[in-house]
Amino acid sequence: MTERIYYLDAYCRTFDTRVARALQHEGRPAVVLDRTAFYPTSGGQPFDVGRLGGARVLDTVDLEDEIVHVISQPLEAGAEIDAEIDWNRRFDHMQQHTGQHVLSAAFDRLFDNRTVGFHMGADVSTIDLAREATPEDVERAVDEANRIVWEDRPVTIRFASQEEVSTLALRKESQREGTLRLVEVADFDLSACGGTHVTRTGAIGMIAVLSGERVRGGLRVTFACGGRALTTLRLYRDAVTGSVRSLSVLPAELPAAVERVQKEARDVRKQLKGVQDQLAVHEAERLGALAVPVGTASLLVEIVSGWEPAALKGLTSAVTTNRQVCAALLSPGPPVSIVLSCSAGVAVDVNACLQELLRQFGGKGGGKRDLAQGGGLTAPVETVAAAARAILESKLRSG
Repeated sequence: MTERIYYLDAYCRTFDTRVARALQHEGRPAVVLDRTAFYPTSGGQPFDVGRLGGARVLDTVDLEDEIVHVISQPLEAGAEIDAEIDWNRRFDHMQQHTGQHVLSAAFDRLFDNRTVGFHMGADVSTIDLAREATPEDVERAVDEANRIVWEDRPVTIRFASQEEVSTLALRKESQREGTLRLVEVADFDLSACGGTHVTRTGAIGMIAVLSGERVRGGLRVTFACGGRALTTLRLYRDAVTGSVRSLSVLPAELPAAVERVQKEARDVRKQLKGVQDQLAVHEAERLGALAVPVGTASLLVEIVSGWEPAALKGLTSAVTTNRQVCAALLSPGPPVSIVLSCSAGVAVDVNACLQELLRQFGGKGGGKRDLAQGGGLTAPVETVAAAARAILESKLRSG
């Protein structure tokens, strides 16, 4: 069984150890140590990385009573080595994890809203609350959590038997058996947890909630603590500063200004659609005259510019209305987009033709037998047009 140094000392950065066993883990060299400060992925917290002698630690995995360290090069069993964890990564995880305990406890104490899930990502973390919460309730919980942070309360670790645990008011009942490791934020939270934590709440720095999303009847709260919160708020600051400069408004006026610009854009798109609808009637007449006879129908394959995807679809349909035509209109992009359509009396499945083009040139799309649209084709538009012409002409002649 590996001695887990981080259980008692999350601030341990360097240590001496012995390679108890060398092995392969998923095809990569790995070792089990007699003692380690490297935390394995568990309880929503990612693994530690760092150095074992001259080898880099790439992953840390908890396999029953052993902690497997995946490394960049093999180490021999029995070797005595010095080790060092990546402290910046470790301390970041400590800030996020203790911050999560405080934030979850705030929701629990204020609104009896339990945390049912936790995930620590590379940039932000999330907690899943059992019930939805109003924006006002979220703000209250964040204020309460940061009050606890700024009071710099002690965070202590202790171990308790199942008998003792039964007498304690844990925030969340643990399903683990045997002795439990407890993390306590003084006079605020008591939870069973195996993760790494700061020793005082002040080290969390701050807790910033970034968003809330309804998930399975509850609320997923996205947040960042400490250094991550500072980095994220700087990004937000830069985004706001750039936006207010572009729109020539004050920060408080930004939401209304963005709404105004969005409305103006919608109005312009509506006007453009009206103009394109009128233009489509005349353009359809012009394009229809370019169709060449193939079998019992006609074929039109043209590259057109300046048409939005929806308008291009309408234009293609207009070309095939009241004519015996199979048409393909392409927008040059890049990437290339294409709309295929055929008149009611023409026995060509244009969606099948589109899928053949997508297999050749990539992209996505679909539709019905008489009208299909695709985009993201990566070949030159002339190449796609030539292929479309060949496919449609073959279908028309065989029909």
